[in-house]
Amino acid sequence: MKLAEALQERADLSARISILENRLMNNALVQEGEKPAEAPEELIAELDRCSEEMERLITAINLTNSSTVSDGMTVTELIAKKDVLNRKLSIYRHFLMTASQTAQRATRSEIKILSTVNVREYQQKADGLAKRLRILENRIQQINWTTELIEK
Repeated sequence: MKLAEALQERADLSARISILENRLMNNALVQEGEKPAEAPEELIAELDRCSEEMERLITAINLTNSSTVSDGMTVTELIAKKDVLNRKLSIYRHFLMTASQTAQRATRSEIKILSTVNVREYQQKADGLAKRLRILENRIQQINWTTELIEK
């Protein structure tokens, strides 16, 4: 199994576990004399199976990411770099959205609101960050589709 396939399976399992949680909550209580729509014991058994499979997948994915090296960096390091770059870009975009706002004045005596930075210059920096992030994400995806999953 390729790493990318394991990642997709992990996402599917995560969604399945969330659905099981909702189903369990919906069947936790019933009116006296009624039966639940689904047997909680069966749902818990399915939750246990899904949880065990999730643990196996996460372990294999983490082992693979920490063992797979591309251009001198492990996939784990590349993911950390991607996550930090993504967060930084998000902050830049939010900052630029705020810095780009203009306040309308009805009269000359009202306080004038000005940006504290050159928005165009910082927009170019944000565009550069977005490009770096896109290239990094593509690199990680390529690795994911060419790397075999390491399983214990």
